[in-house]
Amino acid sequence: MRILGLDVGSKTIGVAISDPLGWTAQGIDTIRRKNKEQDIELVHKICKDYGVETIVIGLPKNMNGTIGESGERVLALAELIKEKTNLPIEMWDERLTTVAAHRAMLEADLSRGKRKKIVDKVAATYILQGYLDKLRLSK
Repeated sequence: MRILGLDVGSKTIGVAISDPLGWTAQGIDTIRRKNKEQDIELVHKICKDYGVETIVIGLPKNMNGTIGESGERVLALAELIKEKTNLPIEMWDERLTTVAAHRAMLEADLSRGKRKKIVDKVAATYILQGYLDKLRLSK
C-alpha cells in the first residue's frame, strides 16, 4: 500500500511517498510547476511508477481554521488530480508543516541554499507522515 504525499505551492510541489507497509514517509522529488496539465501529468506518472493507492494533499488553512485563497486553489488542483488518476484524495491540514520543515533543516545545519531546494519535499514528508501516523493510531 503506497501513499503519495503532496505539498502544493505556487511554484513547486513537494512529493513524498510511503514505504510499501505505510509506516514511513520519504521525500522523493520537488516538481517545478509549469502549468496545471503538465503538473498533473507528472503526479500521475509518479502514481503509476510507485503503484500509489491514495494521495494525501496538504491543505493550507488560515490559523483560525478557515480556507483562504491558496486553500481554494489547492482544492481545485486536488479535484483535477483525482479526475486524472482515479485515486482517492485525502486532504491534510498542513498548518505549520513548512515551519517544522525549516526548523528540522536548521537543526541539521543545512545551508540556506540547500534548505530552499528541499523545503517542499521535506514539508510533503511531514504531511504524509502525519497522515500515516493517524492511520496507524486509528487501527
